[in-house]
Amino acid sequence: MKAAYVGIDFLYPALPALAEICEILKIFTCRTDNVTEFNTQVTAYARDHGVPLQTERVRLSDLEDLAAAGCELLLCAGYYYKLPILPGLPMVNIHPSLLPEGRGAWPMAVTILRGLTRSGVTLHKMAEGFDEGDILLQQAIAVDPEETHKSLTDKQRALLPGLVRDLCADLPGLWAAARPQGAGDYWPCPTERDWTIGPDTDLETADKVLRAFYTYEVIYDDGADRWELIDGLLYDGPQPGMLAFPFRGKSICARRARRLST
Repeated sequence: MKAAYVGIDFLYPALPALAEICEILKIFTCRTDNVTEFNTQVTAYARDHGVPLQTERVRLSDLEDLAAAGCELLLCAGYYYKLPILPGLPMVNIHPSLLPEGRGAWPMAVTILRGLTRSGVTLHKMAEGFDEGDILLQQAIAVDPEETHKSLTDKQRALLPGLVRDLCADLPGLWAAARPQGAGDYWPCPTERDWTIGPDTDLETADKVLRAFYTYEVIYDDGADRWELIDGLLYDGPQPGMLAFPFRGKSICARRARRLST
């Protein structure tokens, strides 16, 4: 089978799994900050395996070129932009929630902020509406009480090789049997207000915020200064090798911190 891949490093395990089964005609990625989100694994894979790589936004003409080259599957695994849809080219998106619950760009953070106990991964047909296409495959996972953004994403990433193998093993059959999602539930993308901890934030909320955005930025406002923290969590006291900020009798400890201008 000939295939193309679209994505950043967020769901990278899908790429080598796809390459085990398919001839990869082309890889598409996009520019990232390479601080909290990365494209280094995807670009390295393209370079090391001699696969054409495109960082410019995917256009309809790119899809038409793929179809003309015999592409039988386009797999999207984390991408900043909406893709055009080309009828006749099977286009599949990997989404890190159990659709139709959790449509939107950042379901992992919202899952933790809401204290949910269940999440998963969905492979679905790409459609004109974001995350609305018919469901091809799904697999659920438990969300632990102390789950962080990283640990939840790691669980989701671990599911990808098996799901990609299942997809490629019977793409025509899964395509024909795909299940419509129905009305669904869209989760708006978190904003800076959601990842800010201030003097009025209680311990339970602060813990959720830090876990929900672990590996991403959290704003800590102590009433005098504002700090941008990365890899911060709540501890009983200061931790070796980490920057500590007192908070309600405990410490927010982070591996990286930057004072923001006020």
